[in-house]
Amino acid sequence: MTSSRVAPGSRLASRLGFSDRVFIGPAARRIAQSIEDGLELVETGLAEDVRVADPLADAASRYLYEAGGKRIRPVLTLLAAQLGDGNTEAVIDVAKALEITHLGSLYHDDVMDGADRRRGVPAAHAVWGNNIAILTGDILFSRASQLMSRLGERAIRLQADTFERLVLGQMHETLGAQPDDDPIEFYIQVLADKTGSLIAAATQGGVIFSNAPAEYEEPLRVYGEKIGVAFQLLDDVIDLSAKPEDTGKVPGTDLRAGVPTMPYLLLKAESDAASVELAARIDDGVARIAEGADPAILDGPLTELRDHTGTQKTLALAHTWTQDAIDALAPLPRGTVRDALTRFAETLVERSS
Repeated sequence: MTSSRVAPGSRLASRLGFSDRVFIGPAARRIAQSIEDGLELVETGLAEDVRVADPLADAASRYLYEAGGKRIRPVLTLLAAQLGDGNTEAVIDVAKALEITHLGSLYHDDVMDGADRRRGVPAAHAVWGNNIAILTGDILFSRASQLMSRLGERAIRLQADTFERLVLGQMHETLGAQPDDDPIEFYIQVLADKTGSLIAAATQGGVIFSNAPAEYEEPLRVYGEKIGVAFQLLDDVIDLSAKPEDTGKVPGTDLRAGVPTMPYLLLKAESDAASVELAARIDDGVARIAEGADPAILDGPLTELRDHTGTQKTLALAHTWTQDAIDALAPLPRGTVRDALTRFAETLVERSS
């Protein structure tokens, strides 16, 4: 009889988004099994750490956790930790804290962005209202801080610095670029703060709290930040082709809400008549939507933006950031950890093709 049990390496590769055989050989399989074991500890811990004594707060705080998620940040923390002592108690706490921080940020992001759905379910603010959603995010941030406080000053500083960048990224996205700002550089910094900082903290935390060699910390921090930026640039491209039945969102959700994305910014940077005319139609549509018009009025212009060179340039820019992330891994020893991180980065690009 053939066993239906999936090998740890296959499960882990699937979670990271690739299907080729990175985790082959006894040593690689041991690493994969260690990460799987660590994820079980993280998942069990998360189920307890997001619980709250108050019934309403408990239901709200568990809502997005129970909706699922790929747990990419804990996976990257545990993967980086394999360069050191592996699944130490501190590594598990860091992985949980950063995932809870990510969960908390989703509650806030959905309120700020006016998103209707998250992880296949109605957004929390659509269920309980904006105030409860924001306060739930705050509860989760406090739980993450409690976990980090167990680990000493270094962990507290990592959490505080990351949280500050998350807030600044959201604030700057809300305010938009100022007259003296370069819009594209400004947008890249928003992505680095909103997404890159938390992934960087995940990879960096795996090194620090597994007692891995200190010289690996900076390369993995850089890798995490660049992967975060690449991920969001690719999301800008994918968003223009989103299928509502798959994502729960109509294409161009951010743009319809008046939030610029890289394809739009690169369109605005063009001076040819067709680009200027398309940008003007998008701006007019956004203004009319803000006044109550049907968001479908942008369907045509956003289809044109999808095929514009600005979108192709966004894809090329994402490829550059991905390659820079891979290049940052050069100081790491050759082996399974470096191979898996490299393959994870490559797969980000492949998902957009």
